[in-house]
Amino acid sequence: MTTSLRRRLRAGDPAAFRELFDADAEAIYRYAARALGDRTTAEDVLSLTFLEAWRLRERLQSDGESVRPWLFGIATNVLRNTTRAARRHRAALARLPAPEAVPDHSDDVVDRIADDARLAAARRALNHLRPHEREVFLLCVWSGLDYAAAAEALGVPIGTVRSRLARARARLREVTPAIQEPARRYGQLTGDRGYAVRSSQETAR
Repeated sequence: MTTSLRRRLRAGDPAAFRELFDADAEAIYRYAARALGDRTTAEDVLSLTFLEAWRLRERLQSDGESVRPWLFGIATNVLRNTTRAARRHRAALARLPAPEAVPDHSDDVVDRIADDARLAAARRALNHLRPHEREVFLLCVWSGLDYAAAAEALGVPIGTVRSRLARARARLREVTPAIQEPARRYGQLTGDRGYAVRSSQETAR
């Protein structure tokens, strides 16, 4: 089944990409949202990840296990580029006068604020980690990849994943004891994730 999907993806079969999207879009979105602390930018990362998967499809090996590590590897590279662009954007915004606040009276504003607060708290904790440690932590702890899958996604040996994850956990225990079990605290994101997935599916097509 996996080998067949890989070959169909390499051949550019639209149905195969729809299957891949249906299976993994939500996981990629959560990965990006937690990494960035910003759901809107996570929508862009989701779209770009699947566009890149289409562009790079011929690089996917015909034989192998799950294609999820390959997809998370693409998402990781998109996140790296997004993070660099965001830093430049924030620097530019810092030079501008602060915009006047516009009140939001929508029904879901309370839930949205709570979600954003959780994402921001997670992002602040992850900022204590080095970039490579943060990537491994997000992949293994919050995205559920095992050591081998994370190693494939990042293009590093399994031993490197183990050591980076150990350092990440030690650092987080040191600076933020409350985040020792992040997957339980920051489980399902609410708000407009469904819209993000639907809109990205249209883009990926």
